[in-house]
Amino acid sequence: MLNDRDGPRMKLDKMVNKMSPRGSLFSTSPNIKSNAVKNRDLEQHSSSSAEETDKGLFSGENLAFLEELYRQYLEDPDAVDTSWHEVFEEYAAQESAAPNGHGPRFEPRSIFEPVPGTAPADADPVFVDKLEGTTVRTPGRTKGFAASVEAMVRAFRLHGHLIAQIDPLGRDRRTSPPELDPKLYGLTRDDMQAQVAYEPLFGSEKVTIRQLVDRLRALYCDHIGVEYQNIPGSQARRWLRDQIERHDYAELEGDEERRSILKKLIHADAFESFLHTKYVGAKRFSLTGGDALIPMLCALLEEGGSLGAEEFVIGMAHRGRLNVLHNIMGKPAQAMFSEFEQVESPEKYVGSSDVKYHMGYSSDYTTREGKNIHLSLCFNPSHLEFVNPVVLGRVRAKQDRIGGEGVTKRLVPLLLHGDAAFSGQGIVAEALNLARVPGYHVGGTIHVVINNQIGFTTEPEEGRSTTYATDVAKMLEVPIFHVNANDPEACVRVMKLAMRYRQLFGEDVIVDLVCFRQYGHNEGDEPRFTQPVMYSYVDEMDPVRESYAQELIDENVLSEKDVDEMWDQRMDSYGEVFRDVRESPKRKTIDSMEGVWQSYRGGGLSPDSLVESSIDRDKFEALAEQLGEVPEGFNMHRTIRRLMKQRKQVATGDISADWGTAEALAFASLVTRGTAIRMSGQDCIRGTFSHRHAAIYDMEKGTSYWPLRHLSKDQANLEIYNSVLSEAGVVGFEYGYSLDSPDALVIWEAQFGDFVNGAQVIIDQFINSGEAKWKRLSGITMLLPHGYEGQGPEHSSARLERFLQLCSGDNMYVCNLTTPAQYFHVLRRQVVHPARKPLIIMSPKSLLRHKEAVSPVEEFIEHGFEPIIEERRDHIDPSSVRRVLMCSGKVYYDLTAFAEKKEIDDVAIVRVEQLHPLDKRSLKAAVEPYPDDAELVWMQEEPQNMGAWHYLFPLLIDIFGVDPLPQYIGRPASASPATGAYASHQLEQSTVVAAAFADTLPDVDDLPGR
Repeated sequence: MLNDRDGPRMKLDKMVNKMSPRGSLFSTSPNIKSNAVKNRDLEQHSSSSAEETDKGLFSGENLAFLEELYRQYLEDPDAVDTSWHEVFEEYAAQESAAPNGHGPRFEPRSIFEPVPGTAPADADPVFVDKLEGTTVRTPGRTKGFAASVEAMVRAFRLHGHLIAQIDPLGRDRRTSPPELDPKLYGLTRDDMQAQVAYEPLFGSEKVTIRQLVDRLRALYCDHIGVEYQNIPGSQARRWLRDQIERHDYAELEGDEERRSILKKLIHADAFESFLHTKYVGAKRFSLTGGDALIPMLCALLEEGGSLGAEEFVIGMAHRGRLNVLHNIMGKPAQAMFSEFEQVESPEKYVGSSDVKYHMGYSSDYTTREGKNIHLSLCFNPSHLEFVNPVVLGRVRAKQDRIGGEGVTKRLVPLLLHGDAAFSGQGIVAEALNLARVPGYHVGGTIHVVINNQIGFTTEPEEGRSTTYATDVAKMLEVPIFHVNANDPEACVRVMKLAMRYRQLFGEDVIVDLVCFRQYGHNEGDEPRFTQPVMYSYVDEMDPVRESYAQELIDENVLSEKDVDEMWDQRMDSYGEVFRDVRESPKRKTIDSMEGVWQSYRGGGLSPDSLVESSIDRDKFEALAEQLGEVPEGFNMHRTIRRLMKQRKQVATGDISADWGTAEALAFASLVTRGTAIRMSGQDCIRGTFSHRHAAIYDMEKGTSYWPLRHLSKDQANLEIYNSVLSEAGVVGFEYGYSLDSPDALVIWEAQFGDFVNGAQVIIDQFINSGEAKWKRLSGITMLLPHGYEGQGPEHSSARLERFLQLCSGDNMYVCNLTTPAQYFHVLRRQVVHPARKPLIIMSPKSLLRHKEAVSPVEEFIEHGFEPIIEERRDHIDPSSVRRVLMCSGKVYYDLTAFAEKKEIDDVAIVRVEQLHPLDKRSLKAAVEPYPDDAELVWMQEEPQNMGAWHYLFPLLIDIFGVDPLPQYIGRPASASPATGAYASHQLEQSTVVAAAFADTLPDVDDLPGR
């Protein structure tokens, strides 16, 4: 088999290159060369064109041509031109000379045949005709002539999209590539009249080469351009070729479907036209120019319903969103128009809600066959493509919940993109990269790019470096269809084919709907300021519903009267609704607490609402014992053997539990009570700091064993995945997963806390504000390693201050914990408590193995979570305390170590374990035992402008007043989170810790660390 990566192919290249300084296939094959010589046009090609030709001919597509020649040579050497004999003889000699017969062997098999076992598990395509190759027959001509025709056919399949007429504005595309010129294959004008039999296109009928070329142009260069030859699996590629060439991309179902297409176009245009006249200048991000999207989506749903789809989860930005909400999701016109009106009670929406083109919606769509399909349009902020991984996470959660064979066919993600965003936003590539990763696979996503051919005011050449906006999707090697939005039938056929492909092969499909934008980026913009030439074309365009209606009228499918009645009926219905809404706008309140969310709540979190998170002693001991067991004969690493032994010692109470053991116990206690756990992050199975070891590996066999999956027969699922090297994509996915899994513990762990910077959009626009804007709850938990241990600016701070700046109204928990038992309880509280709030944990690094950061069994079975931990050192006399230090996290141990070393007993230390919501009552109670004149000092290791100080200062005044005024000690303000020099870190840390105990607090600006 010849392959781009195989040695035989490289050898063949070298053999061919020997025969020509340029190595051109055309200069070495008399079958091609003899015809090429007759054609003087070929002699005018520049050397650069020849080099491009060489590169194209030795691509994967033309290797099949070489394979076919070699196969013919093996069967009958005389059937192949003699100039090839030397090449093939030398190749055969090299094969037979392989020592011991173990060298590479050539087999006449397609280069695209997949490795056994790599086909999608649920793919079982049935072909009308399996298409045993695509060899052309040329009666009266040599096989070399047939090979030339075959190479030309392949060129159209590979390059035809480059000249497809996909721009509805009718602007000329680039010059046709030379590969699409028959002359390049030695075919003269006389040859174009030669008779050929080409079964894939014409069955047994004989046609001229001219007719063959015309048919290829109609299929590959008209209003649909398709890229599919890069798909590595021959099964999928052959199936697509069959659908394109035999079935014209999925034929329509007669005139009835054509009438349906027109009806949907009228609905799309009528909606936009009515809004444009009644709400002049109001932002709506009109679909006009891309109206074909509406019949396309209807076709997708109809096709999906017939192929087993039961639910679509949809994500899209602004363009056409209102139209989709109304004409696809079925949101009533009354509700749509009401959102354009002034709200009747403005006070109801102060500080919450969102603009109309960000709002989500759910509904049921009934197909023509009577099948109900549930549709969920996700809420989406203005950050465009960041909804992509959220949609994927929601779909995966639904699939995991339902389970069973074929579940990926039942739940389908649909993402609608803008062209500038699809090519320009990195989150697109991050989400695409999740497609086949086991922890994130959803069975394929349908992507539709609403390609306006312009960004806000930015032309494509200023917005991307690639030919197409969709070129980033080539990383997946999946079909990409480019289709002209002014050919609604082509749009519908492509969409049906995309749905079939997704259901059959379980892979993504990209549909590039090339359209235009009738108005500016929004209806208040004037696009002619910056794109006068483009809009001179736009101004000449008739609405697609008019041009398509005229086509149907000309073909007697409908009468002009029928079309007018359809339009008038729609517009009249809008008029009636509009008059009613003007008198009394009717805004519908979002209800997101249905279905799986009925048992949960959002809203305020009272300190009195703490739940019981402890477990009984017998349960604790049994789980710890089980976590230390492994199968007999399992060969563990000696460090893991010690870890397993320690877990059993925790069970007996011989030692206290460290951080990793506490986490394992929390997970074990939850899965055995029926709570599913999903966790992902970079290297999180082992843990960045080698503390988790959720899976252990046999040192000889390499097999894995998961102790947490062998606790009881009826335990819930525990899934922990090493994620791709992505923050925004993976956090978005896990947030989406949490939206449909309120009863599960969903965790994302950062490798280092500051890596969360890469997911800031997901945090700002979804996690912290989703409840306020959209009434969508999430219980996602984020573990962000945080602590100053001399690891530099990028591995010290998880940016605690950023999370606290986002906190308001009990929107999320933010914790910086000091003991393993506290971690155990807060994880359990996250699912035991009926409220669902994101949980942000500044998780430790050095504390994972700190000898003091351990918890005895009593702290797991006798206590629950404590938001505030008062001073617990026995030797501290409250009456003699001169200063109360308040702190959180790892610095507590630095403070106690210094106090012990210096024998300081007049400074109390209070730990704030949960910073938001701050338990003011408990904090005040923790300070009450001390003298009224004792200094109140907040101590942190982060710089003054970072960490919790600026968040806490006004809250401390609210609790304690200004006499005495709460003070700060710690590093001075800094532009960088930390120093990069370990010695400098030690100097800073020791200085600020010592300053916290000084008789008189020093001026912070005099401390090192700026």
